[in-house]
Amino acid sequence: MIATLVMTAGLGTRLGPITKRLAKPAVPVGDRTIVERVLQWLRHEGITDVVLNLHHLPHTITGVVGDGAELGLRVRYSWEPTLLGSAGGPRHALSLLNTDPFLIVNGDTLTDVALAPIVDGHHRSGADVTMVVIKNPAPDRYNGVLANSDQVVTGFIPKGHTTPSWHFVGIQVVNKSVFASLPDNTPIETVSGVYRDLIGPMPRIRIAPVDATFFDIGTPEDYEVTCRAFGVVQDD
Repeated sequence: MIATLVMTAGLGTRLGPITKRLAKPAVPVGDRTIVERVLQWLRHEGITDVVLNLHHLPHTITGVVGDGAELGLRVRYSWEPTLLGSAGGPRHALSLLNTDPFLIVNGDTLTDVALAPIVDGHHRSGADVTMVVIKNPAPDRYNGVLANSDQVVTGFIPKGHTTPSWHFVGIQVVNKSVFASLPDNTPIETVSGVYRDLIGPMPRIRIAPVDATFFDIGTPEDYEVTCRAFGVVQDD
């Protein structure tokens, strides 16, 4: 199965103050941390080789995950002394990822989406990037992805828009060539940087729309909603 990079390096500032002592993926949702739940989902989807990128409070993640053996995984780590961003992080981790393409998933999003159809669709499409999306549930809160009827990405628009759009949920299949030419150890972003340069007449970025539940744990309110959904917090 495809090698996977789980993005766990971020500061998680919106979820403060808990993220002053725990990396966001190490925050518990019930009896398991967010990152453990992400890794269990990946294992259920047939993933066995995982890389986690690290920067903020890395020991709170490594202390929970270790080498991944207890979760049935092989886990390795890509260390970022400087936070490298959504493109710089994958660039720095390329040598640890032994498949091309590879999968990138956010370390703070919980879902049960099936991955095999996404990966198969990426191979068939010939795209460089396949972004998993849902219909944008809150355009006032989330940036939007625009795509044509062939599911080719035509642009990105900021939150606050009224144009019908898709919401990128932090799961994507990417060819190594997208990042290989970038300078290493340099902070670079994807949607606000590298991916904008891939939009053009050739269908280099595609979307994979799905109908699935996602819990994006960005703020304390999101965290409460997630905990309630997992039966951790009881209504009064």
